[in-house]
Amino acid sequence: MVRPSRLRRLRIQRALQVAVLATGTLLVGTALSLAWHKNVTLVVAGTPQSVRTTSSNVGDLLRSEGVPLSLGLQVQPPPGTALADGMTVMVSQPPGMPADAFAAAVGPHGVGVWVVEQPGGGLFGKAAPPLGQAAALEAVGTSSVSVRAVVSGKVHDVSTNASTVGALLSAMGIEPDADDRVAPPPSTPLQSGMSVRYDRVDVTEIRHLHVVPFRIHTDYTSTMTPGTSFLLQPGVPGFVDRTVRLTFVNGRVTSKDVVSSAVFVRPQREERLSAPFSMYDGSLTEPGTGATSEQGQATWYDPPWTGYTAAHPWLPFGTHVRVTDLATGRSVTVVVDDRGPFAPGRVIDLSPEAFSALSPLGHGVVQVALSW
Repeated sequence: MVRPSRLRRLRIQRALQVAVLATGTLLVGTALSLAWHKNVTLVVAGTPQSVRTTSSNVGDLLRSEGVPLSLGLQVQPPPGTALADGMTVMVSQPPGMPADAFAAAVGPHGVGVWVVEQPGGGLFGKAAPPLGQAAALEAVGTSSVSVRAVVSGKVHDVSTNASTVGALLSAMGIEPDADDRVAPPPSTPLQSGMSVRYDRVDVTEIRHLHVVPFRIHTDYTSTMTPGTSFLLQPGVPGFVDRTVRLTFVNGRVTSKDVVSSAVFVRPQREERLSAPFSMYDGSLTEPGTGATSEQGQATWYDPPWTGYTAAHPWLPFGTHVRVTDLATGRSVTVVVDDRGPFAPGRVIDLSPEAFSALSPLGHGVVQVALSW
């Protein structure tokens, strides 16, 4: 029989052994981790950054950080140098490369996608090194594809190692928003010979008050001296609050759509009373409105002559007027050689012959359109 006190001592000893073993394992793992990971300072384009890495040499470190060694960069110490904890690695541009181009080539948004314009039209893109056409094409690598990119209407024939349309546009410094048009879609894989189109689309809304001009209505009377008129009621313009949506494609307006329209003030037409023009005078546009056509009622009267003639308040004598019955579409051409009519709503008085060409005389009045 084992005493209870001895059993408790055994359990305590086993617990201590397990704790010591776990602590030892943790310490060994930490030591191995510290030995495996190295803390180095990477200075790229004059900008230092602290890097914790498991890379074995400088070249592996640069590749893991996305720095393109194919550019011919100047690296100190050389890429084959073994890394040590606390080491400083300096990366600078090769001879002939401007500092800003170097910063673009190795920056966090330029690494991995290359765009080279061809042939000889200059280079562009986030990681396009200005080292000459041949060197740039070599930097792109054998995995590149040749595509045509139409950007805001400008055509670029490019070589790129981008895998999708979106990656190509990003490398060209283009980040489409929800309104922009990209064809084919950004997720489409790139293939040689493909054409990619990007159109910048901007949509804006403009709100303004739109003036609605008032109409002018004139009644003619034979009781007034020819050439005189009287204002019965002045006209009042109307106002409409409109919101218009403008769509710009590559900086040019392509559509205007009325989003909303609310009438603030309705126009009130102007009323005039006027004498007819004399037989020696007249106008080919309606006085006060400038209209060159007219609609209203046509009647007939019995002038002391025959033929296709008509009376009109202001058209010059001798004007040929085409009169069309709006109900039937029948037309007749008459010559103005008299003044009238003088009743509200009437626009022309026709001879019996002319009225009969449109409608029986018994109808008396027809709705017509006048053109001359």
